[in-house]
Formats: sequence, structure tokens, C-alpha cells
Amino acid sequence: MLRKAHPLLAASAVIASLAAGLCCGAVTAAAATPLTGAGSTLIAPLLEGYWTGGFKIKTGDEVTYAPVGSSAGIAQISARAVDFGASDAPLTSTQETACNGCDEIPWGLTATGIGYHIQGVRYLRLSGPVLAKIYLGQITTWNSPEIAKLNPKEHLPSTKITPIFRSEGSGDTYAFTNYLTDVSKEWASKVNTSTTVSFPAGVGAKGNSGVTSVLLETNGAIGYVAASYLVSHDLGAAAIENNAGKFEYPNIPNIEAAADSIKKIPANNEEHIVDPPKKFKIAYPISTFTYCIVPTNTPVKEELTQFIDYALGPGQKFGAALDFAPIPKAVIKADKKTLASL
Repeated sequence: MLRKAHPLLAASAVIASLAAGLCCGAVTAAAATPLTGAGSTLIAPLLEGYWTGGFKIKTGDEVTYAPVGSSAGIAQISARAVDFGASDAPLTSTQETACNGCDEIPWGLTATGIGYHIQGVRYLRLSGPVLAKIYLGQITTWNSPEIAKLNPKEHLPSTKITPIFRSEGSGDTYAFTNYLTDVSKEWASKVNTSTTVSFPAGVGAKGNSGVTSVLLETNGAIGYVAASYLVSHDLGAAAIENNAGKFEYPNIPNIEAAADSIKKIPANNEEHIVDPPKKFKIAYPISTFTYCIVPTNTPVKEELTQFIDYALGPGQKFGAALDFAPIPKAVIKADKKTLASL
């Protein structure tokens, strides 16, 4: 759980107990065809840290994964260079055509957090319009009146703001720019929403790990990063204003509240829970699903179905240690229907 500026971290005890739970129910049957995947760095700590190991203990089957970013993952599954892709952004119509018969299955529910590194500042609250102005290069110091107004109890320094963004195609970029597009007309007109955009200000870094490294090294830095990376590196997390006017952190109850805004699941399983309506009072506004991208005519249907079933079932219990919330039952039901049709 992310608390105030400095995240969580009673997670180590949770991680230890969950890891211990992997010991049971191992299967000694001969291994099937190994599976390969590539894509999202947001899902990587959960997928590589828990799902692949747990699945191997349960079934004996190997799964290898390359965290190369959502756009690269979509490109690799479209070329059938891997057995599955992973993306935090849903397929665009162009990507869907290029993938030539792919389904997207939401298998993780988490958030894109706003990490910061400002010496002497323990708590930070930000609104969407202020975030947009920071990334537009219009607010350049931490003691700006617009930031100070949101943080009346904090002594904010005159330190220069260094915005950090993803240099490659990224689902976190999609979620972040989707949020800014919703809350800022100027952002919508000048930059808009995509996995890759031309940021008017800041420095680029590759992957969530790259953004995290720059955040840790740079006083005055701010960056959007998967919540699990904020957790694992004990980075300061900003509380972000939601539509109800409340400032919330990317904690599990707040991510679940955002997912409560789902009213109907479309046939393609594409879900949007960024900036939910104000009646979802504690919702964290940059919450997101992350998707497994699979071909409908996969030659490894049995193995892939087993792995995704594991991720949607036993694998969900590992999410809490990394700020992944349980997937809503209605979404799981839709996922299972899609899996059955592969």
C-alpha cells in the first residue's frame, strides 16, 4: 500500500508468505512446449516474479518473458515472434489489423503512479491540470504558486522540476496521457493520448526501470511509473486529485474503486477506468488494466490457455504485494469466454 509520500512496504512479509505458498501442489508431469511472451514492463514484476515460477511449480511448464514495452510487445505478437504479447494499452484499430486475429484479455489491474524526488518534501498533492502544465513545460519550479496552493502545509523549494517520460512506446504513457487528455483541454489539443507522444518538456527513459532510476538519481524529478516500481524502490508517490475532489494514492482499495466504474464489458474486452466519475469517491484516477494479447489461431492453445487460466486464478493472489488489485468477477468471466474461443 502506498502511503503519503513514502510507499508501503509491509509487502516483504506478504511476499515471503506468498512465495512460501508456491511450494505446494507441484506437478511432476513432463514439460510441454515452452511459452514465450514480450511487452509491458508494468506487468513484468508480477509475471516474471510470481506467475512464471508459480506456473512452473504447478505444471512443470516453462514461460519466458521479455519486458520490452507495450508497443514492442504488440509488434512481436503481430509478427508471431512470441506466443503472447502484453500491453497496458488496448489495441488500436491499426494494431488490431496488423495482429491478424488477436484477442486482448485483461489479466492485471493496477495503476500508473506519479513518483517524485524532492529533497525535504514528504507529502505532495497534485491535480490533473497542474500535472499537464508540468509536462507542457509551463510550471518549472516546485515552489510554483499552483503547486503551493495544493500543498499549503509543505515548504516547497525553488528546485527546478525535471519531468521524466518513457522514451519508447508504453502502456503507462497511454494511461498517463489518457488522464491528462481528460483533465486538460490544452493537453488534448497539443499532445493527446497514445503509447508514444511528443512530450513538450522533460527527459526520456526506457522502461519503468529506467524512469525509476532517473527518479532516484535526480533531485526535483517527477515521473509516471507503474505503482509496483514505486513500491519496490520506496519512492515518494504523489496523491492525485480525482473527479470527487479527493487526493488519492495508487493503493489497492483506490484502484478497486476505479474498476467499480465498469458498467459493461465490450466484446473486445477493452476497458477504460482512467478518471472515473465523481461518484466513485476514493477512486485513484490513473488506474488501468493490463492485457495479454493472444492470437485466435495459436498453435500452443492448450499451454497458453493453461498459463492465462493460472494468471487469472491462483496468480491473482500474488498481486497485492505489488499493488495489483483483484480483477472484478465480471471481467474474469469475459476473459474465460474469450479463452474458450481461442
